Amino acid sequence: MCLIILNKNGVNFNRQKLTAVKAELISVNADEILIVAPYVCTMQKKIVYVLVLMSCCVLGITGLQLYWNYQNYQTTVRNYQTAANNALDQAVNRERKLRQEEIISKVRHWLADTSFINIECNINNRDSNTVFTIQDVHPRFLEDTARKVKFFQVGLSKFTQKLRKITPAAKAIFIDHFAKNILKEDIKDGSIYYYTQGLGDSITQAFDENKLNKHRLSNLYQKELRLKEIYSPFQLNPTTIPSKGFFQTSKVNASLKAPFEIQLVWASLENPNNYYLKEMKWLIVTSLLLIGITLFCFYYTIKTLFNQHQLVALKDQFISNMTHELHTPLASIQITAEALQKFAPDPATRENYLNIILYQTQKLTALTQEILSNAKLDSLGFSKADQIAINDLILAVTTELKLADNINLKYAPNAISSTFKGNQTHLSRALSNILENAVKYNTSAAPVIEIKIKEYQKGIEIQIADNGAGIADEFKEKVFDQFYRISTGNVHDIKGYGLGLSYVKKVIDQHQGTIKILDNHPNGTIFLINLPY
Repeated sequence: MCLIILNKNGVNFNRQKLTAVKAELISVNADEILIVAPYVCTMQKKIVYVLVLMSCCVLGITGLQLYWNYQNYQTTVRNYQTAANNALDQAVNRERKLRQEEIISKVRHWLADTSFINIECNINNRDSNTVFTIQDVHPRFLEDTARKVKFFQVGLSKFTQKLRKITPAAKAIFIDHFAKNILKEDIKDGSIYYYTQGLGDSITQAFDENKLNKHRLSNLYQKELRLKEIYSPFQLNPTTIPSKGFFQTSKVNASLKAPFEIQLVWASLENPNNYYLKEMKWLIVTSLLLIGITLFCFYYTIKTLFNQHQLVALKDQFISNMTHELHTPLASIQITAEALQKFAPDPATRENYLNIILYQTQKLTALTQEILSNAKLDSLGFSKADQIAINDLILAVTTELKLADNINLKYAPNAISSTFKGNQTHLSRALSNILENAVKYNTSAAPVIEIKIKEYQKGIEIQIADNGAGIADEFKEKVFDQFYRISTGNVHDIKGYGLGLSYVKKVIDQHQGTIKILDNHPNGTIFLINLPY
């Protein structure tokens, strides 16, 4: 970690001081570990508590939504079935009343027909009410010849006269009273009373002939369903057994002679589940959307928490690495400065010590400059006013790299005359970072770096390939995250801070470009950069 400074004679300079500095650095590192470890454990516990609490909330909200939807589904289906049954009851009653009115209308006609029924009236004594009688004009049996049915004026408030002979007005009042109050109640109960043989036979025949009108019942049922806001198609008394996709109403007796005769009617409608989905589809969609948003927010929050936790760990690792990098030059500067202060070295040794101080100071300056560049890029961005020629840019960047030993650099400039606007300083530094990484992390004895550029319609493509160990697929996106370094346990043989590729990504993004990592065959990595004009 610290440099051992030797004088010209090879004598170990200030060995005790150097040992003390090493011990100090080690102790500082241990303190950092002791401080960071409880903090990380506390953060993990807090994240677990938050996740448990959020999970309970999300499960509760989702459970309530599902329970509410289920209850709403049951209520809707139950109301649908009840409404369909009630609508059929009401439609059958209305259709039955229409048939009853038709029979009553016929009876009115028969009573008014003097060739069929004879209606007479009389009073028994001065104080008695008018008594009406009806009799068949043409009795069918001999015993009915002298048979007359008497009707007393009971509750006939409109008729107050005392008559011994029927009049047209009195006959009309009697027929109306007979139809509305007597015959209607008889028919309503399903009964047929033989007031006269002919009238009774005619009413019986009318009952038999007046069958259920299914077409009329269907129209009435449809109207009743519409009043209940049900628009489902239906069938009355379907000939085939309804499948599971349909709902069958309760059976209703539609016979005029009910309860003495049975004529069942029922309806087959679409399944309540289909009706529920049609009627409540927007409510269901909204509910599912809310559940989906809640689950997405839960997932996003968990992801953010883990990302934050990972970022904290990366920052801790960065601080630990940076602490080592700062302590090393500072310790060297301190030791060298104390040597200059306490001893009187000869000019050559003094010059050597000053060079050490200058070198370590430059190292600190470069380190802080790299951190400040990243911070400035995050907050302020940069201008892109330079006209950049890509060949000149790459030649300038590779100049220093060519000076290094054992580097086989392959680059043949293309005849690209087009220029684009950008920031030459930041682009140069970004390309330098990629090239330096290609050398730094290359385990080959003879590093090979190949640079290719080509022009396409909308911009320029830059390929930087090396023959190093390569980057696993799982890390190809993560290496662009700030502070991220590929995990090798607690051992980092190669110094780094996790800032280089993060800086590269930010610079390319500022130029509205793209960068991605590909595999180089048989081994190594390709950085593919696209910069638009």
